[in-house]
Amino acid sequence: MQFFNRLLRHLFATNYFTKKHFTQLTLQRIEAAIAQSEITHSGQIRFIVETSLSPLALYHRQSARERALEIFSLFRVWDTADNNGVLIYLLMADHDFEIIADRNIHLRAGGDYWVSVCKEIEVLLKNQEFEKGVLLGIERIHQVLRAHFPAEVITPNELPDLPLII
Repeated sequence: MQFFNRLLRHLFATNYFTKKHFTQLTLQRIEAAIAQSEITHSGQIRFIVETSLSPLALYHRQSARERALEIFSLFRVWDTADNNGVLIYLLMADHDFEIIADRNIHLRAGGDYWVSVCKEIEVLLKNQEFEKGVLLGIERIHQVLRAHFPAEVITPNELPDLPLII
C-alpha cells in the first residue's frame, strides 16, 4: 500500500507545484545567497530541487537520500579542488530533503552538525516555508565552510550558483 501511495504522489506531482514555491524571484534570492556565501570561503554550494522520481526509480524504491547521492555525482558536486562541495537536495513529491557534503567538509564538520542543520530546515519545510528553509540551509553551510575553508583570496567558482529545478 505504501508503494502505491508513493507512486501516485509522484505521478501526480507537477512542476507547477514546484514552481509555485520556487518562483523566479525565489531562485534569484537563493542564487544570490550562494554567490555571496562563496565569496568568503573556498567551498561550493549547490541547490537542486526535483519534483518527482521516475516510475522506475520508485519501483526500485529509491529513497531521497539515494537520489541525492546520485545527483551529487551527476552534477559533480564532489569534483571540487578541496573536496568541500555541499548539495542541498529537495524532493518535492516526498516532502523530503537531504544535505550531502563532500568528504573533506563532512570530516571537519562532523555528522552531528549536519543532523542539527537538517532539523532546523525541516521545521521550516514542514510549514511550507521553502525559501526560508533553503536560505537557512545555505547560511548554516556558509558558516561551517567559512570556519574550515576561509577564502584568503578570491577563489574560482567551480560550480554554478544557479539553483536547478529538475
